[in-house]
Amino acid sequence: MMGHAGMAAIAVRYLRSVGAPTSSGAPTSAGAPAPGPTPDRATTTPPRPALRAVREDERAPLDPTAFRDVLGHFASGVTVITAPAPAPAPAPCAAGAPPDAPAGFACQSFASLSLDPPLVTFMVARTSTTWPRIARAGVFCVNILGADQEGLCRAFAVSGADKFAGVTHTPAPVTGSPRLAGVPAWIDCTIQAVHTGGDHLIVVGRVAALGTDPGAAGAGPLLFHRGAFGRFSA
Repeated sequence: MMGHAGMAAIAVRYLRSVGAPTSSGAPTSAGAPAPGPTPDRATTTPPRPALRAVREDERAPLDPTAFRDVLGHFASGVTVITAPAPAPAPAPCAAGAPPDAPAGFACQSFASLSLDPPLVTFMVARTSTTWPRIARAGVFCVNILGADQEGLCRAFAVSGADKFAGVTHTPAPVTGSPRLAGVPAWIDCTIQAVHTGGDHLIVVGRVAALGTDPGAAGAGPLLFHRGAFGRFSA
């Protein structure tokens, strides 16, 4: 009867004959002769395919209008992302120059991200003129809008206007970002990370404080679906 050592030697010779690595991890050439009985066949390895980047003319055509139309079927809530006004410059500005105002913009692409640690995320266009001011502040407050705050959303969706004109707000407790009056919920955050995502930026915020207004939450959330605002109905 063949002992364990003899069986092991035959196994090693077979692996060498088909080009497989032995226990030493060193592969041998496929089909190389080896002493002792071996299967009467040769093993060949197909060539590895060449790797290359996808060319522009190979990309699947996608109509931007169709993209917006299809994605518009996903209903979302609406928020206003705000950041505090920058700290006064150490050197005095011109006489009578007004201080910089806080920053803010309407945002649908907001979501919770992580419970431990507490993280949230929102997306902003790379062409946004408001985002650089939020980035410089390093903090922001997510104001979740209620069903009766469509006008507030539209005010913060315009560009080049004084978005805070006539808007009542108080500083969020940790970052000082504007917490808009009458919102059902707010989330006070510091910027944790920023990632690129095509023509948008993915902003990750670490939650420093948050809260709700039970009185404002009774009307339900403001929803956006297929280009129109609406209310939630159970």
